[in-house]
Amino acid sequence: MRLGASRFVAGESFDEAVRVLRDLNQKGLRTNTTLLGEGVQDEATVRAVVDEYKRDLDRIAQEELTTNIALKLTQLGLNMSPDLAYRSVSEIVSHAAGLGNFIRIDMEDSPLVDDTLRIYQRLRADGHDNVGTVLQSYLYRTPDDLKTLEPLHPNLRLVKGAYLEPAHIAYPEKSDVDRAYIDLAERMLTNNPFTAIATHDERIIDHVRGYAARHGYGNDRYEIQMLYGVRPQYQLDLARTGQRILIAA
Repeated sequence: MRLGASRFVAGESFDEAVRVLRDLNQKGLRTNTTLLGEGVQDEATVRAVVDEYKRDLDRIAQEELTTNIALKLTQLGLNMSPDLAYRSVSEIVSHAAGLGNFIRIDMEDSPLVDDTLRIYQRLRADGHDNVGTVLQSYLYRTPDDLKTLEPLHPNLRLVKGAYLEPAHIAYPEKSDVDRAYIDLAERMLTNNPFTAIATHDERIIDHVRGYAARHGYGNDRYEIQMLYGVRPQYQLDLARTGQRILIAA
């Protein structure tokens, strides 16, 4: 496991990451972070990942950082067993709850969407409220998935989608992905208690901010999420307007 890759993550060790996360917080930016690595195929490594995330959550609390954790379920054994992944993520979510922190379950490629959403729904049914997940606008299925999740009043991150998917599963044209993103963003802002708008697309960000302003949705209802090292000045400029910004570092 490595926490670090080029300029888009916070460091090769969590000590290095803490320095970056603190600097971002001091600039008025919220943050999340993650351990790189997915597709884990043995329980010993899953156990090590769970323990590392718990240590990181403890360190975040000790350092008083405004930082939460994002993780992938295949890093927690989903490819071996959905029950193993559930037990592992539930342990992390419970540990985070005791520290007043939040866990975001990232979405992976389309064959894993059903298992990921089922695990998220199971966590919520078991009383875990400090957990959210991710929907991808390029998948045709996403409007239906959102409808299924809406009764949970979910905390969701909306992304365009980064995996190579076939045309019968995902929109192949960027214009269609963008249109779906805007439609989903408006629906999520209207119906959900909190929405993370994860994009660097300035046109979409402007549209979302305008829609939120017209409907009176403030920082308690949504934030813009961007990657560490991508357009840092733009991130700061948005934050200086009072916009809530989270940097994935």
